[in-house]
Amino acid sequence: LKERNEADFLPEIRDFTLKIISSNEEADKLAEAIGSDFRRRFVKARRMLDKGAIAFCIFVKGKIAHIGWIALSEEAHKAVDNLPYRVDFSNHEACTGATETIPEYRGKGLMAYGYFKRFQFLREKGIVVSRNAVAKSNIASQKAHAKFSPRVYAEARHLRLLRWHFWKEKPLAQPVSHN
Repeated sequence: LKERNEADFLPEIRDFTLKIISSNEEADKLAEAIGSDFRRRFVKARRMLDKGAIAFCIFVKGKIAHIGWIALSEEAHKAVDNLPYRVDFSNHEACTGATETIPEYRGKGLMAYGYFKRFQFLREKGIVVSRNAVAKSNIASQKAHAKFSPRVYAEARHLRLLRWHFWKEKPLAQPVSHN
């Protein structure tokens, strides 16, 4: 997680507000203040906050436009992303995920800016690595991540059958850096 210039990631929308929410109590206060509760749109948000995940919400004129999450513990990781990729929380690692931009705001740079702010937050907390899983078919997420020169270290297959999960990672012989 290296330091970057915020101006390089500012979205096309200028009339926005970023809020970092780390508890349901904070979300309740925000909902009361702006008259809108982002947890109504994202049904798992209440549970994710209860498990220790932190929400990065971007609002445009008081309406939720983008949300992204970070996890600083295994319990929060399971709430944010049910994929069992390895994150060594005891060794200054964290994970990001569960990112979504409301359709009417897509293509305006909110995802990249949201990631910039999450990476900045993690760096300030002493986190040195952020891990994330991105589906090969998720081109929008890949484009946003590419702006941060990620190091892709493995390809994985995930099969979910009822309550069972099968996960197999295939490490890349030479990790790929996207510059």
